[in-house]
Amino acid sequence: QVRLVESGGGLVQAGGSLRLSCTASGRTLNLGRLGWFRQAPGKERESVAAVWWSTGSTNYADSVKGRFTISRDNAKNTVYLQMNSLKPEDTAVYYCAARAMWASDYNYWGQGTQVTVSS
Repeated sequence: QVRLVESGGGLVQAGGSLRLSCTASGRTLNLGRLGWFRQAPGKERESVAAVWWSTGSTNYADSVKGRFTISRDNAKNTVYLQMNSLKPEDTAVYYCAARAMWASDYNYWGQGTQVTVSS
């Protein structure tokens, strides 16, 4: 089992920045990939960014490329999402998720943290 705890959400004005953190505990040696997802009211959950735990390779949704950066600190078992140039449409609950190396999908989820961007 892997437990994920997010922090760093809040209220920010458009154009501002926030950094989300997600710390993993438990069987972290089996981690293959960690990702950030978000879900806005009335919308489906969408993938925002992901990082491969061993290599540090990343990918991003088109809507956040150039504005968001995902990174990880293996020693701290923590993944970060630096969000710059925030827009009102970035408002959502952001979730951290993890998948084991052999998993075909994300199988561990955090509790979520609210990000609200005011115009």
